[in-house]
Amino acid sequence: MLKSKTLHTKCRKIIHVDMDAFFASVELRDNPELRGKAVIVGGAPDSRGVVATCSYEARKFGIHSAMSSARAFKLCPAAIFIKPNFSKYKQASDQIRRIFKTYTDLVEPLSLDEAFLDVTENKINNPSATIIARKILDQIFTETQLTASAGVSYNKFLAKVASDINKPRGLFVIPPEKAISFIEKLPIRKFFGIGKATEAKMHKLAIKNGGDLKKKTKIELAQQFGKFGEYYYDIVRGIDNRAVNPTRIRKSVGKEITLSYDTSDMQHMLTLLEELATKVADILVSQDISGKTITLKIKYHDFRTITKSVTLGYYLPRSAASIMKHIKTLVDKTEAGKLKVRLLGITISNLDNDIPEYIQTVFPFYETMIADIYNK
Repeated sequence: MLKSKTLHTKCRKIIHVDMDAFFASVELRDNPELRGKAVIVGGAPDSRGVVATCSYEARKFGIHSAMSSARAFKLCPAAIFIKPNFSKYKQASDQIRRIFKTYTDLVEPLSLDEAFLDVTENKINNPSATIIARKILDQIFTETQLTASAGVSYNKFLAKVASDINKPRGLFVIPPEKAISFIEKLPIRKFFGIGKATEAKMHKLAIKNGGDLKKKTKIELAQQFGKFGEYYYDIVRGIDNRAVNPTRIRKSVGKEITLSYDTSDMQHMLTLLEELATKVADILVSQDISGKTITLKIKYHDFRTITKSVTLGYYLPRSAASIMKHIKTLVDKTEAGKLKVRLLGITISNLDNDIPEYIQTVFPFYETMIADIYNK
């Protein structure tokens, strides 16, 4: 059974394309005088805002996505802060997606700046996914003056991991015959979907890389990680049967973050909620959908989980400010601040999507949720 399951996945040719520092790259393209400088796209340094993304020059100072803008300013006072312009980023994203569609209709966007493509059968009748990936990267640069990186393999997990290896403007291929040896040597922190909290737990179990993970039985992993235990069991064996699906109906758009430590600091929580609201708004804009119901999810330090919702008589404007206006009211109805909190989440539902639209692949782990489209 395992053999047939594995062989089935190896028949596919999957590409994951990930734009390099997308928001910052768009700003640098449109403002050539900023090239070579530390540029930060995000909140102002004198606000409670956070870094959405930054140029590679800024990253040399240790600046990264989801860092507070105030902290980023301390690390690099000479950095140039730019307020995000999502309409401009969406325009560039739409142009890039049109490029994808010239090669295949099986395109699954994850956000404005990344997508999976299934090119097993493609419009240019080229049997090489590697050649197609290079053509796509070259075409993106030619038409948009933006750079991207790509990963190529036979499933989504491996393609996603591969796209991060040679950034920026890189291409990495994991062929089926090298997949297992690659995964066994891969540090746990490099596994897509495993963030800091899960990494720490795995280290306590003496799991430092894929080889260590592979030694665990499915039962052991289920006992330690619940329903995700089977996912870990499969991916470390190179098994990921998820299809590249461009037309799945979405019923809600949500983001949540498991904090690295429990907190009762309300200002810190509001900063994180603003970051989540920004990411949710970005998805709404990128997929051209809106919703009427806003839901706040909070998990307290004792693992009690509560939700507070409000349903409007109109479709919510697709902006972080509009979402936060209602989230702040919902927060006041909870015990956050009085009790320590370990998880925060925002969901928009009751959507106006009468037609199929894109779905975002989400793994409920720390780094994926706090970084997502910004950690590029």
